[in-house]
Amino acid sequence: MRRVLRISLRILLVLLLAAAALGVWKREEIMRLWAVNTLFAPDRIVQNFSHMDRAFLTTPVPRGDGPVSPLPEGAPYDLPDEVETWIEERSVTALVILDEGDLVYESYHLGTGPDDLRISWSVAKSYLSALMGTLVADGTIPDLDAPVTDYAPLLEGSAYEGASIRDVLQMQSGVTFDEDYLDYDSDINRMGRALALGRSMDRFAADLEARDRDPGEQWQYVSIDTHVIGMVIRGATGRSIPDLLSERVIAPLGLEREPYYITDGEGVAFVLGGLNLTTRDYARLGLMFLQGGVYDGTRIVPEGWVDASTTPSANTEPGRIGYGYQWWIPVGAEPGQFMARGIYGQYVYVDQVNGVVIAANAADRQFREPGINEENIRIFRLIAESL
Repeated sequence: MRRVLRISLRILLVLLLAAAALGVWKREEIMRLWAVNTLFAPDRIVQNFSHMDRAFLTTPVPRGDGPVSPLPEGAPYDLPDEVETWIEERSVTALVILDEGDLVYESYHLGTGPDDLRISWSVAKSYLSALMGTLVADGTIPDLDAPVTDYAPLLEGSAYEGASIRDVLQMQSGVTFDEDYLDYDSDINRMGRALALGRSMDRFAADLEARDRDPGEQWQYVSIDTHVIGMVIRGATGRSIPDLLSERVIAPLGLEREPYYITDGEGVAFVLGGLNLTTRDYARLGLMFLQGGVYDGTRIVPEGWVDASTTPSANTEPGRIGYGYQWWIPVGAEPGQFMARGIYGQYVYVDQVNGVVIAANAADRQFREPGINEENIRIFRLIAESL
């Protein structure tokens, strides 16, 4: 009888420990989901954008052991009054301006500072494009017109079957995907909740079945296309994106702080928007592209890829903003004027004509209102042309 009682007590103890462990796991999951649902709340958004590691699983992107690359100080730039007004109206949190590689202006707002690792959102797409360019150049991925399923067989039978690597680089996969951030039930918000709950982003992409059109037919901004690029890169190399990006892009740039990616529950980097860096380090990417893929005397990205990825090659509507390989080209831009752009006001604006790079972070909850993006571009052009 005592033996039976001891066994029963042991079983009860195991069950209690299991329940406690499950409770901890569920609590963490619930806390992450709560953090996502309050991520853009007016009283939280600024600090959330500087501390995404509090809400999501993350992994570092090693900066390497090299020295920090210099950003020499140039003659101080006095902001025009309307730029000062723009900073306030657009809830700008950081602004860094380089003129011919010299740091001529830097400011931080709304309680942020130069050491903050700010969320990139879709600016991260342009980093992944740079990485892809190095893999095309060395023959690891020799043919952009190869089907994505050649490297990501999990996508066979999904809406991505038949799409080429070029199609997803240009956001022309044809996959049906609702990108409305204001709709709780949109695909982009369902994806965010799946990420917070530790689900697999590979599985999320593979479960998409609907198409609006045939691959390559028409441009439509679909963020999950960028995740598919990441799947292709991982399939071609057998390595993780953080390791590859560190080796080929991040370490050569000599960043000030080690970046990190948000990840899913399988440790896969959220490549379409989960990279976090300082604003100065965003500017370093812009400077490398300003210089045609060269940084501090070292070629990082092939010159041909810089030109190809920042040329408007996607089938966007006539008279509307252009798109290349994960880079935007504003309406009326001259060759060499392009930008990386993320929701809520994240930008890396590159103007090779005037030799200017502008890195901006913001927490602009009105970013979707008509004309806001055009106004931001007007401000960037005003700055570039006045230097």
